[in-house]
Order: sequence, then C-alpha cells, then structure tokens
Amino acid sequence: MERSVLPHPQERERLLSYFETQVMQVLNWLATFSPDEEGGITRLLYTEGWLETQQALQAKMASNGLLTEFDNVGNLFGKLLGENVDAPSIITGSHIDTVVQGGIYDGAYGIAAGLLALEYLQQQYGKPKRTLEIVSLCEEEGSRFPMAYWGSGSIVGKRNFEQIVHLQDSQEVFFADAMHRCGFGEGLARDSRRSDIGAFIEVHIEQGAVLEKEGVAIGIVETIAGQRRLKFEVIGESNHAGTTPMHMRRDALEGVSVMIQALRQEAIRVGAPLVATVGRLQVQPNVPNVVPGKVVFTVDARHADEQALDRFCRWVMKEFTALADERQLGIQGSEWFREEPVPMNEGLKRHMDEVCGSMAITSKRMISGAGHDAQMFEHICPTAMLFVPSRRGISHSPEEYTEPRDLAVGVLVLTELLYRLGYEGEEL
Repeated sequence: MERSVLPHPQERERLLSYFETQVMQVLNWLATFSPDEEGGITRLLYTEGWLETQQALQAKMASNGLLTEFDNVGNLFGKLLGENVDAPSIITGSHIDTVVQGGIYDGAYGIAAGLLALEYLQQQYGKPKRTLEIVSLCEEEGSRFPMAYWGSGSIVGKRNFEQIVHLQDSQEVFFADAMHRCGFGEGLARDSRRSDIGAFIEVHIEQGAVLEKEGVAIGIVETIAGQRRLKFEVIGESNHAGTTPMHMRRDALEGVSVMIQALRQEAIRVGAPLVATVGRLQVQPNVPNVVPGKVVFTVDARHADEQALDRFCRWVMKEFTALADERQLGIQGSEWFREEPVPMNEGLKRHMDEVCGSMAITSKRMISGAGHDAQMFEHICPTAMLFVPSRRGISHSPEEYTEPRDLAVGVLVLTELLYRLGYEGEEL
C-alpha cells in the first residue's frame, strides 16, 4: 500500500477541488439548522434546533456507512470499524453548538472535515486496520448554561451530572430538564466516559489572523494557552463633579484607567504569546456629574507557559495595589478562573509536520490563545489540533469566513493523517 493517500500532485489537486466543493455543501447544509434573525447561527445546547442538527448528522453518518451512536449527554459518534476491534479508536471532530449569533465555521468545520475524510477513506480503501471515528460533540461554548466543554468533558471524566444539578439558563430552565426533553440524561444512553481512545485530532478555523497575515496554509498547535481571570474592586469616593477639586479627588475610574494602561504596557514588554485583556468595567454610580466612587473590572491573561503566566499575574496584583495606594484607593483582587496550558502531543505534531512537508503545504507551529475541546481530550489520549486561516481573524460572528480552498487543504491534511494512523497503523 502507498505511504500516502495521494502520492501524485495531480491527484492531490483533483481531491482538493472535490473537498473544496463538498466542505462548503456540508457547512451550508448545517447552517440551515438554527439560523437566527441577524444572519448568524444560534444553536444552543439542548434546544430544538440543536437536536434537529444532531439527528440530521446521525442520518448523514449512517448514509455514509458509519455505525452511529449517541452517548448519554448527546455526543454523537460515527464509527468506521477497523480490523482490530480491540485497538483504541482514532477520533476526529469538534462541537456542534454555537455562541449566540455565531458563524457557520466554528466547530462545524471540524465535523465537516471529519465526515469528508472518513467518507473518502472508506470509499478508496475500505476497512482500516484500527477504528476511525467522527464525533459531533454536544457542547463546548457554554453559551446557554454556565458550563463549558460539557461534551468533551463528559467523555474524559472532567464533567459529570452532579455538576449540573443546580444550573439554569437565562430563562430559568434547569440543565437536566433541557437535557431530558431531548432524550438524554444519566442512564438513557451509553455512558459518556471513554477509555478506548487512541488519539483525538481536532480541525478548526484559527479564530485569529496569524495564518492569513503570514500566508501560511496550516497551523499546527503546539499548546493551548493557559488562562487566568482576575476580578478587581477599586474603592474611591463618590463626590460632586463640579465642586470637588482635582487634587482632592479619590477617583476610582481614574485609578483603574492607569491600571489598564500599565497592564497593556507590561503585556507588550513581556511579549508574545502573552495577551492580557480588561473585558468588563462596572462603574458606580455611573452618572455624568459624579466622580466615580467604585469600579469593578476583570483581567483575562493567557500564556502557553504556566510559570510565565503566574509570574505576570503576580505582577498585576502587586502593580495594581501600588497604583491604588498612590491614589488612596482601596483595592481587592481575586482569581476566579484558572486553566493550565495544555501541550499537544509531540508525536502527532511530527506527523502533521511530515504530512504538510510531503505535500508541499506551508505550515507553522503556533499557540492557540482560545480554548478548545482538544484540551479536554489531552487528559486521556494523545491529542492534536490543526488550524486553517480565518479572514481578518473574525470568529463568533456571522462575519466569520474562511476561503473554501483553505478549508479543503485542512481536510486533505486530516485525511492523510487519518490514513497513516488508521490504515498504516503508524505509531504516535
């Protein structure tokens, strides 16, 4: 058997053209489920549109000759059974849910890519040596309920039914009630926990502008960045805007504005891949003619190196306290969210390097600043992420867009990788 699914450049070009057409057909088909009035896609966990999409995908997988199965939280699997049924499966896929007014690519592209890759491999080569699977994960975004990575987290044991007992959405619908209305829940389908996964590969749009700006076709994710989210409460003194002299003010907002500038300057000094963002400000009393007496704000900091991230956050705490003291402001800071950096599997990254090199596809190793389902799977199996370019880096928006050719290149690389792992049985 040939080492590559497409050893000849002419054949690669023919398949790229085919994938270019087919991937857009699948994405446009998925976009017919849960469109919103603003021109985007709003497909939230356990809604009617979400259920219709998963059921339609199940039918599509079955029509492609895959064995389909839901687990008890609503993750959908399509299996191309291998000769060695005892060997751990190679799984690819992504999440089917969206943010409110999202685009057609985030999550859905990884599912479309997996569908096309498995369809082609089955048609051309039949049964693999080891089982290949496509998964449409029920949820990743956390857009309806205050719980992200419910789908992948349930598979790896980081999420469980006890954690969702008291969770409600904005309409006060309980998580469990919404799940049961869709026919899922504890004991209603196969247990979500998996111990038979040999590798997980997620294909995704970049959600950044690096690949587009540098003219690179494929991003091979080195590490999914760690995250820290801090909350600060700065206390000054509310007073009359017209009668309080400038030198006598304890202006909480002025103090916070200096903190924000200091945050930006330090992040720039430290350099990539560190990023830091103040995303929320709550000003009190928030009226035009009163000196602000209180400001609550957040800091989101991300870095691929855990020690560097912790070091930066310690600097933030110390610097903000010093700036507050200079202005006779009170300050309280706390960390309310923590995710450690998650390196991707080196063996899979090498395979992707080789695949791109063998087909003269430009690629680069890069950091993912956004979180993904892949970071959950890394807890139980070798995991990899592959990025394709995003126009202007726009994501979580109806303006989200990737050129069909770029999408097709991602499908081609995935197909070759699955061939090597599933049909040739290459080790990681």
